[in-house]
Amino acid sequence: MSQIKAPKGTKDLLPGQAYKWQFVEAAFKEAAGQYGFKEIRTPVIEHTELFARGIGSATDVVEKQMYTFEDYGGRSITLRPEGTAGAVRAYLESKLYAETRPAKLWYEIACFRYEKPQSGRLREFHQFGVEIFGSHDMLADAEAIALADGFLRGLGILELSLNINSIGCPECRPVYRKQLMDYLSGHYEQLCDTCKSRYERNPMRILDCKSPVCREIAAGAPVMLDHLCDGCAADFEALKANLSALGVAFEVDARIVRGLDYYTKTAFEFVSGQIGAQGTVCGGGRYDHLMKELGGEDIPGVGFGLGIERLLLVLEASGVRIPGPKAPDALVVYLDAGAGKAEALRLAASLREAGLRAEVDTGGRAMKGQFKYADRIGARHCVVLGEEELSSREATLKDMATGEQRRVAFGDVAQHLSCRAIPVIPGADPESR
Repeated sequence: MSQIKAPKGTKDLLPGQAYKWQFVEAAFKEAAGQYGFKEIRTPVIEHTELFARGIGSATDVVEKQMYTFEDYGGRSITLRPEGTAGAVRAYLESKLYAETRPAKLWYEIACFRYEKPQSGRLREFHQFGVEIFGSHDMLADAEAIALADGFLRGLGILELSLNINSIGCPECRPVYRKQLMDYLSGHYEQLCDTCKSRYERNPMRILDCKSPVCREIAAGAPVMLDHLCDGCAADFEALKANLSALGVAFEVDARIVRGLDYYTKTAFEFVSGQIGAQGTVCGGGRYDHLMKELGGEDIPGVGFGLGIERLLLVLEASGVRIPGPKAPDALVVYLDAGAGKAEALRLAASLREAGLRAEVDTGGRAMKGQFKYADRIGARHCVVLGEEELSSREATLKDMATGEQRRVAFGDVAQHLSCRAIPVIPGADPESR
């Protein structure tokens, strides 16, 4: 019988990597808290209609990438492909709009998209995200961007750039759409098959195509920035002014359109040059009409998603050293005879109650093997319970870095380990027993 393996495009998170995730998770939670964001947790599954209406039926995500199935009740269910739609649904369903506005929410989620796996892009991937619901002011956009900027730069990422754009609103976008389609009509036959299908339904997505031929065609296309209505133009100038006031460096990139239909006005991306073509680490923007599209009030929103897998790739490429997991403060080494095991368990429990990291060997090793095990797990101390120690009820504490050791009454072991002061005493090395 062949061994069962993880599905293609998924990846186990093993202990040797988990501490890195814990580090960035703690850093993001702290950064979000500094800006006044509160955590929200939404289901992994949602009704398919949420994403079809919210993301847009003409997007690659909805057309090609969603994991959708029918449940036993005949309902169409989808594993979430992104975080914003679910957060909006929860906000509306729970009537959070009746509370203080704006609402500032953050989350850490797993998402699922069926696409070709590659470095930093898996079928199951993870994101940090923030959403601000209830503010038309471009200060909200700037605050969201500043949070991401401060978080990423605070981790020590190199070669990081912020690109911003405005993709207009329902008032000015139709005029631009017509001019764009007029331009693209002269190059229609050269477009890739995907972009040909986008031509009628969502021509702006052609500007985001990765095909070299389509990119070359897009380079000569008219840009939305030249067709903004007065309101969108004023908001974009306000965004730039707010970012400058916050000390956030940026560049204007008129080709940013983002891949989801709900975006209006602000669109932005943080890009690192250290992970090649998949350099976008964080992206987001404003979505002023998504709430209404999903059956709620016409409440504006702005936010971003930040890929954790890509973030860790960028940290590695930037040479950022993430602190390793904390080593055990002590391994209780015991003689597996008489009262040794029971006393070791009691002593380990007392150390944990005192807030220390304490382990006992569960592998049935002899005392010499337990010392080798202590080295392998990086234990800072060994608390030795041999025949003499059990008889005198004084443990031998050994500092594994220096070899220094001393005798301490069972009831005082926790205090001595907490102080980390273990003077050298004469006598035989317990490991030689």
